[in-house]
Amino acid sequence: MSRVAITSTGDVDFGGLVSHLLEHHPSVIEKLMFPSTRSHHETRNGEESKGNIPVDIVETPKELVMYMDVPGLSKSDIQVTVEEENLLVVRSNGKRKREEKEDEEGFKYLRLERRTGKMVRKFRLPKNCNVSAITAKCENGVLTVVVEKIPPAPKSKTVEVKIS
Repeated sequence: MSRVAITSTGDVDFGGLVSHLLEHHPSVIEKLMFPSTRSHHETRNGEESKGNIPVDIVETPKELVMYMDVPGLSKSDIQVTVEEENLLVVRSNGKRKREEKEDEEGFKYLRLERRTGKMVRKFRLPKNCNVSAITAKCENGVLTVVVEKIPPAPKSKTVEVKIS
């Protein structure tokens, strides 16, 4: 087993440390260099990991529009709900199909970065949203959720009344 050298002044031989990690712990180096490529099977705090759904949010005077990437999923794989009166929750329990060639000799995945398992994304909606008028559609791997805004109450107009 190789050892990491520490000099008499307490300095660490970083070249030796990196060589040791590459030789004995390549997954540690990969996680340090590419933290976003965490496998969808890995867990956090003992729970099943649920990947985030990438989203773009656009605000207009009348609505909020959310565009979410859900490649390989159909609308039947996606569930959009409102919980706790103003928490928009987008879930996917569907699984994107992998190549069926896994049984062939010599076939193996070298890297699996595209998520295939459960995905969840939650959004706290502002108070001025009409949660009963939320619409969603899924086309070409993009889920579009439109949340209408409640127009602000008209400002009261002050009218001066002449006293006779």
